[in-house]
Amino acid sequence: MMKYITGLLFIVLLHISWDSNAVILNETLKLYRPNNTNIQYAGRIDFSNPLKPRMWAPGVYIKARFKGKKCELLINDEVLYGKTYNYLEIAVDNNAPYRVQTTGKTNVLTVAEGLADGEHTIVICKDTESQIGYIDFVGIRCVQLLPLPEQPTRKVEYIGDSITSGAGMDQSTTPCGKGEWYDQHNAYMSYGARTSRNLNAQWQLTSVSGIGLVHSCCNMDITMPRVFDKVYLRNDSLAWDFKRYQPDVVTVCLGQNDGVQDSVLFCDTYVNFIAALRQKYPAADIVCLSSPMADEKLTPVLQRYLTAVTAYANTSGDKKVFKYFFSRRYYQGCGAHPDMKEHEFIADELTAYLKQLKGW
Repeated sequence: MMKYITGLLFIVLLHISWDSNAVILNETLKLYRPNNTNIQYAGRIDFSNPLKPRMWAPGVYIKARFKGKKCELLINDEVLYGKTYNYLEIAVDNNAPYRVQTTGKTNVLTVAEGLADGEHTIVICKDTESQIGYIDFVGIRCVQLLPLPEQPTRKVEYIGDSITSGAGMDQSTTPCGKGEWYDQHNAYMSYGARTSRNLNAQWQLTSVSGIGLVHSCCNMDITMPRVFDKVYLRNDSLAWDFKRYQPDVVTVCLGQNDGVQDSVLFCDTYVNFIAALRQKYPAADIVCLSSPMADEKLTPVLQRYLTAVTAYANTSGDKKVFKYFFSRRYYQGCGAHPDMKEHEFIADELTAYLKQLKGW
């Protein structure tokens, strides 16, 4: 009897030992550096250090495909002002995306765990914008990094302000009026990123909260024509190389922070901005959007301005300049911004328009 118990105990211990080793082997993670060719990038990124690509703008995203049940990210944060931490959106396979926040200058973020054994795709998106500081992508840890399909050939760029940045929309963790002003940022779920996903297109958000065409709010000393050609969309001298991303469509959603302006000044500045965009993007369709959060006073004014601007561009020979006016006002988020659901509605409107415009 004792021999039988001893033998049974040995088999049980052997089984436990084998299972433990299997778990360890399955979860042994290898570090893959940012210059690995299996990692895809989209957005305005500074690659001057290929082992620490740096990104400021909202909506910049990284894609990877990996094997295994777990994935970790190595992220450095500027920690602007010694206290400001960025949010990232994580989307794994077809699961619901979720936000994580950095907690220090160096971060090891477990962004996927307990997945089914096999192959998975992850998207990492910077939810917060330039004023919140940069992040450096330092690497990804997984069992094995795999090649991805090619990026979508369609490309859209969305130029705008806080609405385009996805500010004031996400109240999932922090309600309006609580926490920091950027706690409700979610660029991944903003109308531009949603529209591009609807269209199977890449996206780039060239946007800054508070910015205007001729006048910016909140004592900002910049306007969009001054910074749209930069990597850091504030007052940095680091120039963006427009050859890296040539969009099929550029949408411009400005005017909310300008308010009612002198019509000649606003329209002249808009015409000159379109000319600057055309110089960078000779083949793109340029769509001038009304502000989806504008009130009953500003909305008709912006519509008159945009009608005049697009008509002037067309009669001057640029037939690829268009206008689109949103059907209603969206203002249920923080500070009268569109909320999460309203960004979905805005994206649905814009998706339908761009499908018709481009035949997509």
